[in-house]
Amino acid sequence: MTDKEICPITDILAKSFPQKDAHGSISMPVYITAAFEFETAEAMEDAFLGKSGKHTYTRISNPTVEAFEARVQAASGAKHVMAVASGMAAISSVFMTIASAGSNIVTSPHLFGNTFSLFLFTLKEFGVEVRFCNLLDIKEVEKQIDENTCAVFTEIITNPHMEVADLTALAKLAHQKGVPLIADSTIVPWTAFKASDFGVDIEVVSGTKYISGGATSIGGLILDYQTFDWRQSKKLNSLAKKTGERAFQIKFRGEIGRNMGAVMAPQTAFLQNLGLETVDLRFREAGRNCLELARFLQGLPKIKSVNYNGLPSDPFYEISKKQFGDYPGAMLTFSLEDRAACFAFVNRVKIIRRATNLFDNKSLIIHPESTIYGTLTPEYKKIVEVPDNMLRLSVGLENVEDLKADILQALN
Repeated sequence: MTDKEICPITDILAKSFPQKDAHGSISMPVYITAAFEFETAEAMEDAFLGKSGKHTYTRISNPTVEAFEARVQAASGAKHVMAVASGMAAISSVFMTIASAGSNIVTSPHLFGNTFSLFLFTLKEFGVEVRFCNLLDIKEVEKQIDENTCAVFTEIITNPHMEVADLTALAKLAHQKGVPLIADSTIVPWTAFKASDFGVDIEVVSGTKYISGGATSIGGLILDYQTFDWRQSKKLNSLAKKTGERAFQIKFRGEIGRNMGAVMAPQTAFLQNLGLETVDLRFREAGRNCLELARFLQGLPKIKSVNYNGLPSDPFYEISKKQFGDYPGAMLTFSLEDRAACFAFVNRVKIIRRATNLFDNKSLIIHPESTIYGTLTPEYKKIVEVPDNMLRLSVGLENVEDLKADILQALN
């Protein structure tokens, strides 16, 4: 999408909320309540059985959260959206919905630290196997899929490795094998990336990042495109025979979401809805800054390497441009001489903040190997392959010339 084109999300979000406020508020009010009152026992029964669509308890549904979900659905094109407490809650809830003891997940070892840990340690204790392989090699992926595979999972741009798999090819293979493709699209928002165009069946997003509008809140989203035939799923087969394409949605809403309790708070939904209104504007500006900084870093002799998929020299440039357009997110990585040089650089920055998180309005820097992956043993660090001389920079909305100056003084 070029700068001159109007983003469809802008049109969508210019419209009112799906349900109007009783007083005509143009911002959805925050319904800070645990429970909702009913006039009769019969009305209460209907609500609890899902017959009336009324809210009963905020752990199950809430008007503010529902309004946020509806806007995300309109912006993304998903058939159904489920808002949860965090990005990790989104991922864990998806696999609690589709995985069971004896099933396996095919994915890359190049994952965000907590996702890697969830698959390798947490789900393993529930009898779910993780099969790490190179998702860039379709033949290798095919060898890992069998009758017990519950999903192929990928990050659309791996964090912090910056690898980009061919989503269309992965989806084609997964669907031929009767397996859904699940993708974490946190790195690029819907203004530049439509998951369903590339065959993704379930999309997970950390709303904490772009959507929250400046790191105001922690939240996650599960987007169900209802494109997968869940009769092919061992766990959802019986339910799918009765409910069709809505099987995942019904399993999550009726059981997993309620029982696990990973609910999004109404205050979070309010904040993230406000962030959603400006996501396109902030993404474009941060993306432009990131591309300019990547080019700038390439010209500095003390920088050993720069990874950003928007650079023509990047090995994933062509597939990235096809899938994400001109700005493949606002995160880059770069390498210095060694670990000590990275620590010295981090200690000297003045405008760039020393903090974790991505896509805050402020630029953030972190040394992934010692922090996000710091608790892993040397054995597991070899598996994830995060070098100790690499820094991750999430580029914000500051003046790009100020960011360049900060990088130069920290290097020198």
